[in-house]
Amino acid sequence: MNPNRAVSIDKVVVHMGVGEAGDRLVSAETILTEITGNKPIRGVAKQTLPAFGLRKGQPLSCKTTLRGSNAEKFLETSLKAVGNKLSDRAIDKQGNFSFGVEEHTDYPGQSYDPKIGIFGLDVTVVVRRNGVRIARRHIQTKKLPLKQRVSHEDTTAFLSGKFGVEVQ
Repeated sequence: MNPNRAVSIDKVVVHMGVGEAGDRLVSAETILTEITGNKPIRGVAKQTLPAFGLRKGQPLSCKTTLRGSNAEKFLETSLKAVGNKLSDRAIDKQGNFSFGVEEHTDYPGQSYDPKIGIFGLDVTVVVRRNGVRIARRHIQTKKLPLKQRVSHEDTTAFLSGKFGVEVQ
């Protein structure tokens, strides 16, 4: 197989939506740091919604981005946490996929602490092939050829071959 046709992981974004600032958000950041090994950044409310008690700029969530070998290791443990099964609807037309882990205690080394509670997290994976840079660069930007784009079927084959994931 041509190495330029191989599908690889570009990045993995891990997000924890807490819905409020304060101690719960700090606890979520601590858990996210323990699970991923990266320091998370905070996500803030984009607009004020008095019905929900939200103000613009109020911290509500935390997220971190993983790349390279860290992304692959984390993805492998995350897929094991959901039982190595993904819904067919979790993969989009560009081959990227997302899934949720209901409890952070599903990860190795994590246990339930009544003071902290249980947090769920969202995992989004962006996949790519070599040559994507021609579409992302600022000078002499060109369209990515159709055969170089990652499709739904390519991602399904990649997941079942590399990680042993069953796509239903």
